[in-house]
Formats: sequence, C-alpha cells, structure tokens
Amino acid sequence: MLSNASKYAILSTLYLAEHSNEERKISIKEIAENIEVPSPFLAKLFQQLVRGKIISSTKGPHGGFYLSEKNKQKNVLDIIDNIDGLNKLNGCFLGLNECDSANPCPVHFIVVPFKNNILAKFRDLTIMEFAKEIADKGNLLTLKNVGTSLESPDA
Repeated sequence: MLSNASKYAILSTLYLAEHSNEERKISIKEIAENIEVPSPFLAKLFQQLVRGKIISSTKGPHGGFYLSEKNKQKNVLDIIDNIDGLNKLNGCFLGLNECDSANPCPVHFIVVPFKNNILAKFRDLTIMEFAKEIADKGNLLTLKNVGTSLESPDA
C-alpha cells in the first residue's frame, strides 16, 4: 500500500516532530542513524519534502531540518501525497486496473473499511497530533529490529 519512500518520509517527519524545533535543527545523518534509513535516500526525500513545504530546512553551520509551526499542521496524507501521490492509496489492493464497488476484486470489501479507517486517521490528525499519539502509546519510530514493518513489537 505504501512505498518505502513514503514509509521513510513518514518515519523521518515524525522523528522531526518529536526531536526538532526551530532552535534545534537535525541533520540527515542523525535522522538516518536513529531510524535506520539510508542517508542518501533520505536526503533525496527531504529535498522533495522541503519543496512540498512538509518540512523546513536551514543551511549553514547551525543548519538542518525541522518542522515550522506551519509544517506541524500538515498531516500524514500530505506526506504521502508529496512522495507518491494519492493514486497509490486509492488503487486496488491486489493491483487490478478495474476495481470498485460495482466491479470488486476478491478482497475489495474486506480492504475498503481498513483503507477508509487508515486514510481518515492520516487525513484528520496533524503531524504533531500523530507524533504525540505515537509517543503516548510508546510506539517505535525506527526500523531497527523490526524489518520493514512500521508496527510496534506488540502488534
């Protein structure tokens, strides 16, 4: 459902939400090490996220990446839209070209409620609300020891 690029963009943006502010900017290297994402790939994603006004950056010796007050009001769906576009989320779970309520794939009616629920959460919570919810529940913001899953070890 989500590309690795979107997963990395979400993880790194939520990491910024938790660890940065306009006074404390974070380098690509620090983020990449903490969430175990390749730094060259993350650097390219961050260029795209900055252009899309999802995150902010400052150059120079005290530069780095952070979330401005305006960035904090964006939502996770904005991140996905910036990286992959929304077509990937709206497409068929099995990848069929023709799939909707009138012409459903074999899993359409199983997947639609799940997809609607996650899309609502991604759309309705700001990045800061999402980050707070993750922190309050003690979920992980790293790929360390969890493969490519974004789930907490208890899931």
